[in-house]
Amino acid sequence: MQLKRVLTLRTVVATSAGLTLATSTFVAAVQVAGYVLGDTAWIAILTGGILCFLAAACFSELNGLLPTANGIRLYFSRAFNDQVSLTISILYMSIVIVGVVGAESYVLSRTLSEVFPAVPPYSWVVLLLLLVTVMNLRGVKIAGVFQDVITYGLLASLVAISLVALYKVNFQLNAPFAPGGASGLINAVALGVFLFVGFEWVTPLAEEVIQVKQISRGMMIALGFLSVAYAVFTVAMTAVVPKDVLAASAAPHMLFARAILGGPGAAWMVALSLAASVTTYNAGMISVSRFMYASAREHVLPAVFSRVSMRFFTPWVSVVVLFFIAMTVAAVTLLTHRYLVLLELAAAMESIVYVLAGLAVISLRRKMPDQPRPYRIKGGLVIPVLTVMVFALLAIAVLSADMWALIDLAAAFLVCLIYVNTAVPYLKKKYEARKPAARRRPPRASESIEEN
Repeated sequence: MQLKRVLTLRTVVATSAGLTLATSTFVAAVQVAGYVLGDTAWIAILTGGILCFLAAACFSELNGLLPTANGIRLYFSRAFNDQVSLTISILYMSIVIVGVVGAESYVLSRTLSEVFPAVPPYSWVVLLLLLVTVMNLRGVKIAGVFQDVITYGLLASLVAISLVALYKVNFQLNAPFAPGGASGLINAVALGVFLFVGFEWVTPLAEEVIQVKQISRGMMIALGFLSVAYAVFTVAMTAVVPKDVLAASAAPHMLFARAILGGPGAAWMVALSLAASVTTYNAGMISVSRFMYASAREHVLPAVFSRVSMRFFTPWVSVVVLFFIAMTVAAVTLLTHRYLVLLELAAAMESIVYVLAGLAVISLRRKMPDQPRPYRIKGGLVIPVLTVMVFALLAIAVLSADMWALIDLAAAFLVCLIYVNTAVPYLKKKYEARKPAARRRPPRASESIEEN
């Protein structure tokens, strides 16, 4: 059974922005500000956003060339080889789930614990995950409308509260154009990439958008909105509250809100935090479940993940499994308190995937020169080459600054490599053995597994 093409450009933008627009990005924004002098975090954030436009251009060409829910799995398979593609895509999917859900759950729980100390922090995470799971089970259109309302309202609120804060200090900033040394700025830009982590995860929706070209437009528009909102919000925070005070808190945005508006400001920020977490969980659920569905169609994951609801046209098994994975990741992060390393890990993995996206564009220009490309990067190979060079430097900067991120990434890579070399051949062999039997029996009406 196929997925339905019902998503508009508005929802593509909201989904692309929603996965990145998380409560944990407030913490990352403070870390970015800590690497540079004065109120100059906006320089690093806007630079990171501009660099992500390079990666977005690469993903736009790849998505137009190969529009599929399998996303990077197919891009890298055609550009390199199947083993590289499988290992990187599974590693990427795993780190996005662990990094984004883990960090987001921790920061959200700390935020709400300050306001509702009697409520167990983990219960908030479970409630939000249940909400987005039910919406995703009911259909991508319902989840998409919800994503639209929350994401656009959240972006407007972030800019509004930032302008209120800047008005409170008469728009007086501390050395806004002097970020300091080059090494600090490079590290700030590298971590600033995390603020945009996951914008490209909208590509798995290629089989559910009304027009494929909406994917590339949506990514570009989302990056523009996010760059402005993050830059203004971060500068407002550091202009009102000292950076060392913000950095010492797991919920710096709450300190900021109380400093400018007291109790009402805290209530406003709680509402923004809940909205940010819901958009992140919802966008992640929409995108990652489609990736799992497509991977199961190719027998990279167990076939059960390709089951689609006959009533709502959603990959319901993938959605349900993601719910339990997210709850487990959130619980482990709350117990270990290792949320900062997850930010570094996600930023490094994003940079590595962007490097590979640039290389994939270069490779497929050579391997598939005559294949139609609805979106083709102008200027030859300049942008893909720049993407490779810039994000390779940023990945090295992040991993060299945090040894635990490097160790965790190496361990995760090893696990994925073992899975690809053991479990995947078993799944493919099992599928091949089932094919003769499947041809002999008539298909059942209730069957919802789509096989290639």
